[in-house]
Formats: sequence, structure tokens, C-alpha cells
Amino acid sequence: MGLDQGAHLLIKRALDQLAIGDTLRVQGSAPDWDMHLLAWCRSHGHAVSFVADHADIVRGPYQSGRWHGAVQSGDANRASPHAIAEHAPSDWGVAARGATVEAGSPGFDFRFSDKSEIWAESAADLYKQALAGQWDPETAIDWNADDSLPADVEDAVVQVMTYLIENENAALLVPARHLGQVHPHFREVMQLLAIQCADEARHVEVFTRRATLHRANPARSGAGGQESLKTLFESGDFSSSAFLLSVLGEGSFVNLLNFLHEYGPDPLTRQIARLVARDEARHVAFGMAHLEYRLSQDPGYQSALKAAIEQRYDTLATSSGLNEEVFDALILLAAGDTSPQAIQQGFSRVQKLKQDMATGRKARLVRLGFPLEEAERLSGLHTRNFM
Repeated sequence: MGLDQGAHLLIKRALDQLAIGDTLRVQGSAPDWDMHLLAWCRSHGHAVSFVADHADIVRGPYQSGRWHGAVQSGDANRASPHAIAEHAPSDWGVAARGATVEAGSPGFDFRFSDKSEIWAESAADLYKQALAGQWDPETAIDWNADDSLPADVEDAVVQVMTYLIENENAALLVPARHLGQVHPHFREVMQLLAIQCADEARHVEVFTRRATLHRANPARSGAGGQESLKTLFESGDFSSSAFLLSVLGEGSFVNLLNFLHEYGPDPLTRQIARLVARDEARHVAFGMAHLEYRLSQDPGYQSALKAAIEQRYDTLATSSGLNEEVFDALILLAAGDTSPQAIQQGFSRVQKLKQDMATGRKARLVRLGFPLEEAERLSGLHTRNFM
């Protein structure tokens, strides 16, 4: 049997039983056997010599050649195949974690190659939760529910949905920009960011469907809101971006969605708010878990988070913040009708929403190690656009 007929598998199996530098005696009678064996050994990094009795000697395995200097993509201890390296070298490339990477493999330019920059201890568990929590907009929401509303209330719903769409566009694009920069060695984070993008794409879909259910187009998009969201794109650092988007912005967003679940004027809006809030809470959990890990490795990084809030506040100091139409729409939804008493109650409910958002932000900042007074001050600097 020649090497072009499968003999190489028998040789490889035999070599796997040897230590590096040991010899294997091989004998074959196929045409041009010596020439084919010599070529195969050279291509696989094995030394070979031929003796008079036609018993050919192959030295194995991985002694030299292309496997010389091969590295394991992961912890050097093969007994711990799931160990996470503190730094993932570029020449591990897209190899599976724990695989033996052939020497001479090309380097990949992954920006986030250090564990502290990207990791969260709960990433694997959150990914499993995300998989189990996926829902289909077509079947999870009753699009045929009776949702006939007065014209001004429907307009308010459309305005809020328009606001939600642009915020979710930002919440999709920011992690998407980071996703392609994560070294695949940290696969749990890569997978979690991918499913987070899928969540946000689904949110954009359902908000858009609700906004255009009874209207030809969405409502107004304010310049102040767009300015606020634009600042989220300007942070190239993953941790600072997760802090501003997930911990502060999406954390407040969960409060808003719970508010809509409670005061939404129709079953459809309430269903959408409940399902989206569940996804967003998971995004916040990932942001918190990552920052807790990063700060455990580098407590001094807290000053960078503080600076990120202050810089964003200074940038937006002259902006109008939340679109006035959105604020008025929230009041009307919380009021339920346009009577003076109802409007007064709706206004109070929106003020409580803002207070709940601030309280939640402060609690998360304290959990990340900020002193209570500092957490309260920094929470107050958060954008008026909520996200």
C-alpha cells in the first residue's frame, strides 16, 4: 500500500505512540516508496534515513520542520483544556482554544487580546441564558391583539417607538464594532456579543413594526438624542464603552421598558416591552460582570470610568438631551387620557421613572466600587437622553 493509498495513516498512528526523537522502522513495497516516504517526512517535519535491508527509519514526531516550535492555543497545560490565557498571541489566530497551532501560522490583528480587556467570569453562563431566552417576534408577540387607540395616544406610542429604534440601532452597532476585534481565544465573550447583536436587531424589528402598525412612518428623531448616541461610538476602549452603554444606558433603558410594560396603553406595546426588557437586563449583567472582573485586575481603572462619564457630560453640556416630544409622549402614555387629573398623574409617574433610573445607576456604580457620594454625583452626570 502506497502513501497515496492511506499508508500515511498507519505511519502517523505509529508515530503518535513514540516520544519526540524516538525512531520508527517502516517497510513498504509500493512503487517509488522511498521517494514518496522522503517527501512525506519532509513535509511533516520528520527526519528519515534508508538502510540496506529496506527498513526505513522515521524519527518522530514533530521533531523539526513545520511543527518545530508549535504552540498550544490556550493554557500550556493540556490537562486544563478550558484554561483561559491572560494574553492571546496573534499567531494563535482563529484556532480553537487548546489546539496545537502550527509554527509559522499568520498573525491576526485582534485589538482585544488581553483577558482583562474583555473577559467576564459569567460569560459562558450568560451565553447559555441568551440561547435559552431567544424569542421569535412572529410567534412571541400577538400582532393581532386588539390595540385600537385614540389618535393622540397612538401618536404617542409611535413617538416612543421611534425613540427606542434609534437607541437600539446604537446598542446594536457599538458591540458589533467590537465583535470583530475580540481574539477568538475568548470565545464565550465573542459568542455573547454576537447574540447580543442578534437581540438588538430583533428589538429594532419589533419597535419598527409597532411604530408603523397604524402609521405610514415613524415620528421625530431629535438632534440632542442623536448627539448623545454618537458619543457612544467615540469610545474605542471596550470597557469604557460597556460602562457607558450597558451599565449606565441600557440599565436606565430597562427602567424605561418596565415603565412601558406597566403603562403601555395596549397589550401589544406591553408584550414588546416585557420581552425586550428581559434581553436588556442580560446585556446589563454582562457589562457589570466584565467591569467587575476588569476592576478586580486593575482597581485603578475606576478613574478611567469616571473620566468617561465626565467627558461625555462635557461633550453634551450644550445639547438638548431628550427629545421634548418623547418626554410628552411618555407623560401621555402614563396618563392614559388627556384630562387634567390624568396628565398630572402621568407627569408624576414620569418623574418617578427618572428617579428610578438615577437610583439604579447609583446602585450599579456603588457595586463597581464608587463611594456613595461619588456614585450619586456621577449618576447625575448621565445624559438626559437616558441612553
